[in-house]
Amino acid sequence: MAKVFAITNQKGGVGKTTTSVNLAASLAATKRRVLMIDIDPQGNATMGAGVDKNLQQHTVYDVLAGDVSMAEAIVYSPEGQFSVLAANSDLTAAEVQLLDVDNRERRLEEAISTVADTFDYILIDCPPSLNMLTVNALTACDGVIIPMQCEYYALEGLSSLKETIDTVQSALNPRLKIEGILRTMYDPRMSLTGEVSAQLTQHFPLQLYHTCIPRNVRLAEAPSFGVPILAYDKASKGALAYLALAGELIKRCEPERYNKKSQKKPAVAPE
Repeated sequence: MAKVFAITNQKGGVGKTTTSVNLAASLAATKRRVLMIDIDPQGNATMGAGVDKNLQQHTVYDVLAGDVSMAEAIVYSPEGQFSVLAANSDLTAAEVQLLDVDNRERRLEEAISTVADTFDYILIDCPPSLNMLTVNALTACDGVIIPMQCEYYALEGLSSLKETIDTVQSALNPRLKIEGILRTMYDPRMSLTGEVSAQLTQHFPLQLYHTCIPRNVRLAEAPSFGVPILAYDKASKGALAYLALAGELIKRCEPERYNKKSQKKPAVAPE
């Protein structure tokens, strides 16, 4: 059964889509079966995975509308080595249409349940706002991964997002939690970076990822070529950071693998 994570932040420009695409590619590089669902009408995650949003016969809009099944709408990203449920501007109409649909908050959850056994990880790239699409993602997922910059306003946004998560948890999804907080565009030379990191460590010691995503030119360039950073420059600092994040996520989600390794008897050198 897949682990489902929504990658979200109500503040834009924090590396949310970059994280969705590159974490998906990094998990796929570890031989995990990965599906990335784009529910942002801008379709940036779709394009960043090398899938042309304007050429798709079916998108997440058709799935939410009930016109096609999830399996029929999923395509494959050769560049990222993972599956994609694409989004484009058609999705802007979905929120209005969902207002008249029964059980509208669970449309995505119901669709995911039909393919959950096919994947190890499902990542949902959310729009930078709280709307019915985001609520669908929060209702469908096991946890939230929050990318954020180390700046003052980001802390205010995190507080607001936590309130939203708590509301959805109590009303719609009791298993919902903050899976992890990811520091993006990280620059250790700035004093504010250290101050914000210290506050995050104090208030979210278990959720804060050790991995930080640095400011990296190659990472910023990759989307313009429609490929994840691993396909663009696998030796770059950005690529190595997302591989480290994937390893950290796997260690949290698959502790049994690491427990088995630790229980192995140490090798004994021949006398």
